[in-house]
Amino acid sequence: MFISHSQDKNRITTFYKIVVICTAIFLSSEGFVFGGTAENPELRRGNAQSEEAAKKELAKFAESYTNLEQWKARAKNIREGILRGTELSPPPKKCPLNPIIHSKRQFDGYKVENVAFESLPGVFVTGNLYRPQQGTPPFPAVLCTHGHGPQGRFSPDHQKRCASLARMGAVVFSYSMIGYAEWQNAGWEHKIPKALKLQLWNSIRAVDFLLTLEDVDPKRITVTGESGGGTQSFLLTAVDDRIAISIPVVMVSANFFGGCECESGMPVHKSSTHITNNAEIAALAAPRPLLLISDGKDWTKNTPNVEFPYIQNIYRLYGAEANAENLHLPNEGHDYGLSKRIGAYKFLAKHFGLSLENVSKLDGSIDESFVTVEKPEDMLVFDAEHPRPANPGVNDIDKLPWD
Repeated sequence: MFISHSQDKNRITTFYKIVVICTAIFLSSEGFVFGGTAENPELRRGNAQSEEAAKKELAKFAESYTNLEQWKARAKNIREGILRGTELSPPPKKCPLNPIIHSKRQFDGYKVENVAFESLPGVFVTGNLYRPQQGTPPFPAVLCTHGHGPQGRFSPDHQKRCASLARMGAVVFSYSMIGYAEWQNAGWEHKIPKALKLQLWNSIRAVDFLLTLEDVDPKRITVTGESGGGTQSFLLTAVDDRIAISIPVVMVSANFFGGCECESGMPVHKSSTHITNNAEIAALAAPRPLLLISDGKDWTKNTPNVEFPYIQNIYRLYGAEANAENLHLPNEGHDYGLSKRIGAYKFLAKHFGLSLENVSKLDGSIDESFVTVEKPEDMLVFDAEHPRPANPGVNDIDKLPWD
């Protein structure tokens, strides 16, 4: 059969297109693709690169600075990239918080109240405020975020963390991520476009709320959470210097960028002026105390050998290497379980003077048996007795009253 030059050229072009597509599929399955989506090539989502590529990227990042001033310049650029990427630069005008606090319950060594405040006009951040029963204020404060588990801030492990920290001598604010608890009751879904923008803004306003409390020491504020809550922890620390201690749990990885809209749905890792990964973002805590809690059964399995040494080198530039620690649990998985909570308790006792004795048995082991795990309906801010105030009725982040 006769084949014209034009037909031959078309067949060759088609062949090369097939080769390119197949190669791309293979590289993607092996984790070698750099990230991005067809809609936004600047997004770095999920397993955006292989573990080996992540190591090479960190090495390349390290070549861009050799002293503290050069690192500070890089850190400033990354921080600005995060704020631009979340559309929080310039920041919105802060509205009055108009806090709602009710339903105080007294428990063994701590007390709990249901709390809401407005992060934007008519937009309510909801949660629970835990306080010590004893001690002399002002107390350190802890913001407790949560991951993508279905129970959110109502899960037993989350409640045990908050109650134990309160009994140890901290004021603790546990708040729900978008689409959970009262958010869900108001018709919000979690995985919506630009969830990261509102969630990070809510966290910034949560710091504002803590600072309105007379029993809180403004110089001793911590944020800690697991998984998606870990992402929220290191992002908030990166952009808000009022955070004095950061404890991101089972999340800091140089090759994994978070797979949810609330973690990587906006271009915080890459733009025309910056490129970074979550290990570097966590390092923006320097020289403030930082505890990375990692495990052997998720994307933090390499933390002791990859991410933590990189972060240590940054702390070394500040002469603050001792402020960065890594608790690695090679036989554990993706959670904020007891052994991980114990690590956080000890770190906060060391840096903030919280009392381990208040949550310990005579033999020194941690004992959380005093905690009363409450029913979710008792922890809700808005219910039949406490109806939700009027709000804009908008679940589209772009249509919220940001101005």
